[in-house]
Amino acid sequence: MSVNRIFLVVLDGFSIGAMPDAVEYGDEGSNTLDAISVSERLLIPTMQKLGLYNIEGVHCGDRVTFPMGCYGRLGQASVGKDTIVGHWEIAGLVTNKALPVYPNGFPAELIKELEKQTGHKVLCNQPYSSTEVLRDYGHQQMQEDALIVYTSGDSVLQIAAHEDSFGLEELYRCCEIARNLMVGEHAVGRVIARPFTGYGPNFIRTSNRRDFALPPPRPTLLNALRERDYKTIGIGRIHDIFAGDGLMESISTRSNVDGLETLLSFVNRRFTGLCFVNLVDFDLVYGHRNDVDGYAAALSAFDRQLAEFIGSMRDDDLLIITSDHGCDPSTESTEHSREYVPVLIYGTGVRRGVNLGTRNSVADIAATIQEALRLHNTTDGTSFWDEIREFSL
Repeated sequence: MSVNRIFLVVLDGFSIGAMPDAVEYGDEGSNTLDAISVSERLLIPTMQKLGLYNIEGVHCGDRVTFPMGCYGRLGQASVGKDTIVGHWEIAGLVTNKALPVYPNGFPAELIKELEKQTGHKVLCNQPYSSTEVLRDYGHQQMQEDALIVYTSGDSVLQIAAHEDSFGLEELYRCCEIARNLMVGEHAVGRVIARPFTGYGPNFIRTSNRRDFALPPPRPTLLNALRERDYKTIGIGRIHDIFAGDGLMESISTRSNVDGLETLLSFVNRRFTGLCFVNLVDFDLVYGHRNDVDGYAAALSAFDRQLAEFIGSMRDDDLLIITSDHGCDPSTESTEHSREYVPVLIYGTGVRRGVNLGTRNSVADIAATIQEALRLHNTTDGTSFWDEIREFSL
């Protein structure tokens, strides 16, 4: 029996403790799992059975004697702690040069050109919380038909505008212009459309966010699979994150629950290849808003649906759960955190209870997927397939 379908699930912003270089990013002591472990709303028996609390360096929760999955922690070999960089590394591409960030806002000449090409005045142009920027600039944006342009600690240019008065398509058009401007030394990882609605000061962000990502600089796991006629499916933000590169099919989602329901629907579909899923609510809705209980409840909801998914898997399926970076909701910062990420693996074709220890790079996942699908490794990672597979395969 061989592996034919691989489900790779990214819990966006879920991590398990600061990396040794976290101090360089201002993240010393960050630990997303520890932060939410104090919440009474955390109940994750399925992840516990897979071996989450058995992972090296995890000191909360109860370990199990006989984990039903393989488990380990993975370092981030890339420079940075951005969603784009994290996903590129998951897909086998290590980034050695940091993407540009703008702690003092974007250069005046860029903003002037953005105003010229879009025909809209720019407001703000500085690092800002996505919720506070609406409170402070939302009313003026509506009055002046302007663009709220802001950034964060990540390599992003974000543009917010009222969904009803400004219009979604006009917002997307302005973001496409910004994406075309942000090239060369200013090639940010993402230009993000941030539509909002309602009335000030209690404006509400809508689910019609769209990411205009920088394409990967080199081929990734997705390209390698597609070139060999394996199906490559993206669920959630995967299409946006990879600018569609290497994907054969994409399905957008509005929430974690929606994403998991979509994932569950693919259990009943016949395909050979990779189903790549991003669940963003942990990061976007709870981590960035420092909502410990909300984060814990969201992870518990995922765990319940995870149990259902595992119960529906076929014998030739492989499930891999990991993350792209941290987003500790208990720290003063509302930004991403430089942390180790977990990897949990389950399938009929893999051994039980294999401890992968601490590995240097999340790119090892991509290398493992290629080997599991009987391909030569073209990634920056090192496969652990021989460590986890049943040798009867």
